[in-house]
Amino acid sequence: MNGGHLDIENRPGSERPVSDVPASVGLVGLATLLGWLATCRNWAAIGEALSLPGPRAPLSGPYAALASVLLVGLAMSAWSVLIDKVHRNPSTGIDWHAPRSWRAALATATTKIAGLWVTWAGIGLFYCIARWYWDGQYVFAMDVLALAGPLMALMVVPYVIWLDRVMIEPRDASWHFGAMLIGDEPWDGAQVARHWRAWAIKGFFGAFMISILPGGFEHVVETDFATLGRDPVAIGGLVIALLFLVDVQIGTVGYIFTFRPLDAHIRSGNPLLGGWVAALLCYPPFVWGTIGRADVLGYEVNTQGWAYWMHGHTALEWGWAALMVALTAIYAWATFAFGLRFSNLTYRGVLTNGPYRFTRHPAYLSKNLFWWTSTLPFLVTSHSLTDAVRNTVLLGVVSGIYYWRAKTEEAHLLAEDAKYRAYHAWMAQNAPITRSIDRIGQRLRPRSPAPVPAE
Repeated sequence: MNGGHLDIENRPGSERPVSDVPASVGLVGLATLLGWLATCRNWAAIGEALSLPGPRAPLSGPYAALASVLLVGLAMSAWSVLIDKVHRNPSTGIDWHAPRSWRAALATATTKIAGLWVTWAGIGLFYCIARWYWDGQYVFAMDVLALAGPLMALMVVPYVIWLDRVMIEPRDASWHFGAMLIGDEPWDGAQVARHWRAWAIKGFFGAFMISILPGGFEHVVETDFATLGRDPVAIGGLVIALLFLVDVQIGTVGYIFTFRPLDAHIRSGNPLLGGWVAALLCYPPFVWGTIGRADVLGYEVNTQGWAYWMHGHTALEWGWAALMVALTAIYAWATFAFGLRFSNLTYRGVLTNGPYRFTRHPAYLSKNLFWWTSTLPFLVTSHSLTDAVRNTVLLGVVSGIYYWRAKTEEAHLLAEDAKYRAYHAWMAQNAPITRSIDRIGQRLRPRSPAPVPAE
């Protein structure tokens, strides 16, 4: 998963490809999010000063978290259009200077709208059948989508008609699915599959992202900083929660704001079965909790984590907390660097700046290092060698799944974009982390036997 025009780095005989995503848009999103968090934390004082109606308390509810996504998304969209001028990028597939007639646009838009309505009905049916969507954290997501569904069905009509006037090729993947349903014009099965891969990704991961919005938001807004004192565990935990909140909020924006005029549309979903298996293994309902059930991939049996083992060693606590904050900061950076284009299993352009100048997969690397340093799976309170070995091996399996996931994503992008192929090659030669990991991978791969000379 890797997804404009900044930060060319020159080296002798080597040049890193420019990024399709400017660094500025992610920073705008981050600043907007932090501003909204400060507003929500101080809402009691703001309400009192402005004599606003309502309770004098922090805004920490689930709909305040959802409002954050909309505010961040709108701020990033405005910056992208007004400052970065992304709507003029050739990659949008839009020609603003040669609009088609309204009648011509209506002809293609009607087919496309029919396809989208049936697609959304299919996703809704999936939500109804899949019982995990009506329990626990997913209930909030279902409530939000139930409210948004009718509005989407109405708003898509003027949006698609307007967009089809300026699209260079309005017969996109959604049109091909609509044409298959209506049966009046020839359609391409590969385009239909492309349409469904993109919407399956949005439907599956979008619901998950919305479901996890409220928890972290409430924790950050409600925490009383005065109670933290000088406790490195509490302070580190709050900063880590804030950084994970950044990841979730801006990541959710990426799933919602997939609009072509923002150049944030999904070019393609990963067509590789292995890519889907590797990604889905990391999310509910296939796993619950951090990663996996305790009796399958759970690596925290009889563990207490870093704070337990370092209790009483203040300097070590501060150092370890700083390490985990740094790893989480890299993880959050890897998300907001995508700007509006973050999502799993998709190609939405090539990202080469930010943490992606050091490794092709900074999020996966930092996330896995965080799990190892926070859990310390080889240290167990049961004093059981079996538990220690089991936890360590299973966390190794989890890290292996993420390595597999990274390779399937690379295979998808290598097939899609010459710029990604250039970036992939540049990183292999110039990025120390990527170069070292690639060399280890090459040593672990089996070598083909030397050919036997013909007699």
